[in-house]
Amino acid sequence: MLLAVACELPAQPPVNRKTFFEEDDLINMDLSTDLKKLVTTKKLDTYQPATVMVRFPDSTVITDDIKLSARGEFRRTNCFMPTMKLDFKKADSVASQKLGALKKLKLVCGCSTGPADERLVLKEYLIYKIYNLLTDMSFRVRLLHINYSDIKGKVKSYSQYGFLIEDMGDLAKRNKCKEVKAPAFHPNLTNKPTMNLVDIFQYMIGNTDWSVPGFHNMKLMRPKADSLAPPYPIPYDFDFAGLVNASYATPREELGITSVRERLYRGFPRNMTEIEITLKIFRDKREEINKLVNNFEILDSRSRKDFLKYVDEFYDMIDNKKAVERVFINGARTN
Repeated sequence: MLLAVACELPAQPPVNRKTFFEEDDLINMDLSTDLKKLVTTKKLDTYQPATVMVRFPDSTVITDDIKLSARGEFRRTNCFMPTMKLDFKKADSVASQKLGALKKLKLVCGCSTGPADERLVLKEYLIYKIYNLLTDMSFRVRLLHINYSDIKGKVKSYSQYGFLIEDMGDLAKRNKCKEVKAPAFHPNLTNKPTMNLVDIFQYMIGNTDWSVPGFHNMKLMRPKADSLAPPYPIPYDFDFAGLVNASYATPREELGITSVRERLYRGFPRNMTEIEITLKIFRDKREEINKLVNNFEILDSRSRKDFLKYVDEFYDMIDNKKAVERVFINGARTN
């Protein structure tokens, strides 16, 4: 009788949507699809079938049929391979016992198939992990090693690191918030401490490719319990950052800088007390940031050294009171 009861119990899904992004172990994935079709139709918002075989660190192996589509305006036009959205969810209940619990997730992959493109992906992954150290109000990511194969044999198979980005709904839920999709907010109408953190973080990584009112590489959320609270800004998509230093990344001409490696503060005026409160968060996490980067041996040592050198330049600056005043007080934007 006990055996009969046990057999009637539903099988536990091997993939937990919550813990998937709480763990850091590398996941290996084989992804098979019509790669030529994906590349040639990347400007269309259409899904195509794909098959993935996912090998988890605990030796669990799951093979499932999914759907995928291209995403990312710039990448669709300027890269061989666009970033993607993977749709793991299917209508039948059996599928939900496999990878279906992951639903739809964004996949960041290389602009092309070479090792230089792979290094850019790994550096952007590190930026997400650094921001995770600074605040829980940040997108979690999961590193993958992906073997791409074309089901029609028209595109040569290749392997490359990539990463999945946590769903916005899950990020909001674990922070007891809900996403705000409209209306547009001026940065000064968002949660001020969080906006300060975003402004200085974007300066640290050398990123100007974002906008709060334009919802460009920026999400907003507010507490579920307070529908009138100023929303929290959540940044994402950092491939145009100077810290990544992608060859295709160029700053907008009107910003007055000629390279993404040249930092430009995009925050609005704050007083020195507000700035110093935020800078303390960065100072307190410096050792953890260094450890994170130094221990990330998947990225070659030369790239890690260059990465940390750029970060160290930021820390040298914030240790200089006159420089802090020049950049974050006198250099704040006015419109």
